[in-house]
Amino acid sequence: MGLGDTISQQLVEKRGLRGHQAGRTLIMVSLGCGFVGPVVGGWYRVLDRLIPGTTKVDALKKMLLDQGGFAPCFLGCFLPLVGALNGLSAQDNWAKLRRDYPDALVTNYYLWPAVQLANFYLVPLHYRLAVVQCVAVIWNSYLSWKAHRL
Repeated sequence: MGLGDTISQQLVEKRGLRGHQAGRTLIMVSLGCGFVGPVVGGWYRVLDRLIPGTTKVDALKKMLLDQGGFAPCFLGCFLPLVGALNGLSAQDNWAKLRRDYPDALVTNYYLWPAVQLANFYLVPLHYRLAVVQCVAVIWNSYLSWKAHRL
């Protein structure tokens, strides 16, 4: 999450080293350690209990449940959490969520279904979070940009 935010600030937003918001990066690191990692890791364990197989059909079921149920809920929690940690009022946070959520969810669907299908079919459970986090450097850059764009 911190690397994603740094990429967002430096390559996407072109803030430069003097304009880098270290507090923002720290918030994203904290969210990664305290929210994203535990929630996503726990979700993978639950998903493996719900659909215990490793066949192509099982991987497809997991991906559909992940992207149809978990991803919309996760984004709906993540974006306002970032807003609240950045001091947005409830009203401003709600307006930002209404503005940013649909685009973030659609963008999610461009990336994650294929990644998750491969992840659920090819990768053992104990490595899934690590695989996702490698891909998530790009995704986290996007999420950081989206979440911090006013």
